Amino acid sequence: MADNDGEQAIPGSTGTQLTQLTTGASVDPGQLVDLYDYPDDAGLYLRANMIGSLDGAATVTGSSGGLGGDGDRAVFAAMRANADVILVGAGTVRTERYHGAHLPVSQRQRRQARGQSEVPVIAVVTASGAIDPSTPLFNESEIAPIVVTSASGAANVASRVSGAQVVVAEHHLRAGQVDLPTALAELRGRGLTRVLCEGGPALLGTLLSARLVDELCLTIAPTTVAGGAIRIASSPAEALTSWRRVLLLGDADGYLFARHVRT
Repeated sequence: MADNDGEQAIPGSTGTQLTQLTTGASVDPGQLVDLYDYPDDAGLYLRANMIGSLDGAATVTGSSGGLGGDGDRAVFAAMRANADVILVGAGTVRTERYHGAHLPVSQRQRRQARGQSEVPVIAVVTASGAIDPSTPLFNESEIAPIVVTSASGAANVASRVSGAQVVVAEHHLRAGQVDLPTALAELRGRGLTRVLCEGGPALLGTLLSARLVDELCLTIAPTTVAGGAIRIASSPAEALTSWRRVLLLGDADGYLFARHVRT
């Protein structure tokens, strides 16, 4: 799910009209944030948010940004408004030119009232620690990003970016690799329990294989891509997971927004 240069201009939910397709009810911006809130008292809860075309492509010319629309950006902003932490792979940060999260005053006040920071922190997953310090994320964020990495990667991060928060979550059997359950436990220890994963496909595939994803939100763009574009999740082996749809929205541009919980 993209956080490209255009995302900076989004003050929150846009004026795009969304409709609950199961009931026909219109959804205003305030309701949209509520519809994408996290379950109460769920403990650590990981939601993934991705976009794909009608023919299953997760990118156009290597980036997911070309698939999005106004409704998608509104849903994207609503999910960010509720998250404690945004989990994203380093490759996606580079490709999509990630920024720190930006929220309007009303959403900041809402977060403060329930004990959250004004904006969610972004946690970048990279085993090697090979992050690009020129990425806007590391220069324009209100809250210093967290870098989730291996023991060897931590030294690499320190040499590239000053001030980044580093979480070492090395796999106990595979040196130099990040162990995601350990990483999530570390985030939970910091009080970051509402987790939003924005990809990319390799990170999502690893999380799905480990059955760490509680909820999958998928925007279906009314486009086809063909070519050799990747899917929203990739992993070395298949990992069949069953889901139950709990929300289905649509907009006037033909986008569908589905929210599924793992069964």
